[in-house]
Formats: sequence, structure tokens, C-alpha cells
Amino acid sequence: MPKLENLPASASTDEILKILKRDGALILTDVLSSAEVEQVVSEIMPYVEATDYGRDQFTGHKTTRTGALVARSKGCQKMVMHPAIVSAAELFLKPFCERIQLHLTQVIRICPGQPKQSIHRDRWAWGTYLKDVEPQFNTIWAMTDFTKENGATQVCPGSLDWPDDYQPTDDQITYAEMKAGSVLIYSGGVFHGGGENTSNGDRVGTNITYTLGWLRQEENQYLSCPPEIARELPEELQELIGYALGGYALGYYTPPTAPGEGPEIVPPQFALGREGHGGSQFGPADMQASLSTQIRGQ
Repeated sequence: MPKLENLPASASTDEILKILKRDGALILTDVLSSAEVEQVVSEIMPYVEATDYGRDQFTGHKTTRTGALVARSKGCQKMVMHPAIVSAAELFLKPFCERIQLHLTQVIRICPGQPKQSIHRDRWAWGTYLKDVEPQFNTIWAMTDFTKENGATQVCPGSLDWPDDYQPTDDQITYAEMKAGSVLIYSGGVFHGGGENTSNGDRVGTNITYTLGWLRQEENQYLSCPPEIARELPEELQELIGYALGGYALGYYTPPTAPGEGPEIVPPQFALGREGHGGSQFGPADMQASLSTQIRGQ
């Protein structure tokens, strides 16, 4: 059986990325204190307990998936913005984009009796169209201890180069066993899946994923965390969840006001009462005329 490398929470970004690029996954131990875990659990569990089980085999008939964590939990906001995680995500993804963004927040609770999830790649959220681009930096934060018995995530270290239709054998699969407060970090290209829960208790993990700023998010953050909530967040978090341009001309909008009553071509920050870079237009002033012409096809 292969082995997942474990690094301490103090590990450098270079150490994290070296293993991630080689194996596709690793565990960062003891990232959260017990008090921090307790805070998150207290904030999210009312929503988790009110969530229905999945409706198919993949989402899990004995598994709940609860989202909108940025809007619902201060503790999850801190996890999303954890400096070591964000730094590693940026360096991992920046070769393929100008800005990274939050892709998904979800509490995954695997309950007793849940069978193994099918092995898959998370990058399949976009189908199999992305071949030479790494689109994701993924994390699962253990809110309870993860054991093989209670459904610890199945992982296939070294599977980054496997063809999409490959079927891993049992001896190629290991389990992300870790203590509460630890984090499984994995690439969008690594084969993995939820584990089988043969225990008498729930396995609770918080899935937080980052992606390229020019890709569509799995969890629509503008609806999960709309402007009336997002405007109260720190600016860095606002921009990470998507209230920022994903590139020079990606994500702008025009407020649908009456003639002459509003600006044209503004960045997403404008919806939060912020003008963003370049005032009411995005980009430097000397580029606005050229950009406007490109957009309108004139």
C-alpha cells in the first residue's frame, strides 16, 4: 500500500509543493488547535444536521454536503484565508492564471453505513477538457479524527499521470488517516474518493478548494455569499471568493440602471461599494478606450 507523506504545520511552501507535485497529495498535521476546531464545529453543525443525505451513489446516500461556509462561519473564513494554505495555492496555480479564486466550500459528513465513493479526479468538474493545465488546489480539513474505519479519504499517491479511464487496484489506494485539525492537501489531478464508514460515528471534514481565476467555480460564491453579506468581509477574502477580476477583462459587469444613472464596465468590487483598480472602469485609464472597443467589437 502506498503512503501519504505527513508534514508539520510549520512546513515551508516549498516543502509542501515539492511533495504535492510529486505525489499529488499530502497531509499537513495539526494546522488547527482543538479550540479552533471546536469553534468551526459549533458554527457549522446546525447547518450540517439540517442537511439531507445525497441523492445518488456519488454524493452518498449516507453522506451530507453543506456549503455557503464563508457566509455561515467565521472559523471557516479563517480557514479559507489561512496564510500557509493560500500561499501554497497561489504558487501552485499561478503558472496558469493571473489570480486564484475560491472554488468550493463544503462540509462533508460521512455517516455510518456509507460505502466507498467511486475513485475520481476533482478536475472532472470541468469534464476532461483541461489536459495541460492544473486547475485546482484542494484541501480537506479534519473536523473529527479521520480513520480508515470511519471513512478517511481514499487517495492514490502518484496517480497524476494516470489516464482518466484508469481503474486503480486496492494496493494503489491508501487512506488519509489524520487527527482533527489536520489538513489533506491534494491536486485536482490525483485519484481519490470518500472512504467507507464502518464505524459508529460520523466523519466530518471541511472541503475548501481553490482554482484558476478564469474558470467557473463549482460553488457559485456570488449566490452563496451575495453582496449584502460579502461587503462585510475583509477585502482579501472578498477578492478570493470572486469579487475581483479574474484577468484583465474577465468578470466585469454593467449595473442595469436607467440611462445616465450608473457607470459602465465596472469590476465586481463595485457591487460591494468598492471601485477596485482603475476607478469606475477596470484597468489603467490609458487602456480603457482600447478595452471598450474590444468588448463592443467596434
